Amino acid sequence: MPRIKVLPHATICPNGAEFEVEQNANLCQSLLDNGIKIEHACDMSKACTTCHVIVRKGFDGLDEMDDIEADLLDRAWGLEPDSRLSCQVKIEDEDLEVEIPKYTINHASENH
Repeated sequence: MPRIKVLPHATICPNGAEFEVEQNANLCQSLLDNGIKIEHACDMSKACTTCHVIVRKGFDGLDEMDDIEADLLDRAWGLEPDSRLSCQVKIEDEDLEVEIPKYTINHASENH
């Protein structure tokens, strides 16, 4: 089973976390299922950037993102080359290490 390591985040996960997930699981749902309260304002419908994560390890083993995800990520705070929307990441057989950015931009609630 693949393992997910979440790096410490001051408010969401101060001590970090590590857990196993089923292969083909959705990353955002796996975080939520394991007590990591990552924002997901669009209910995982690929319409916002609140579930943005940076994949520090295991990025190359993920499916390629589509154009819609790439366009959305252009609006994310703290965008890095290994950024993904966690709601669009299907966990294959490779372990992942993810960082949740310090801030998020919720265009719906911030009237952008």
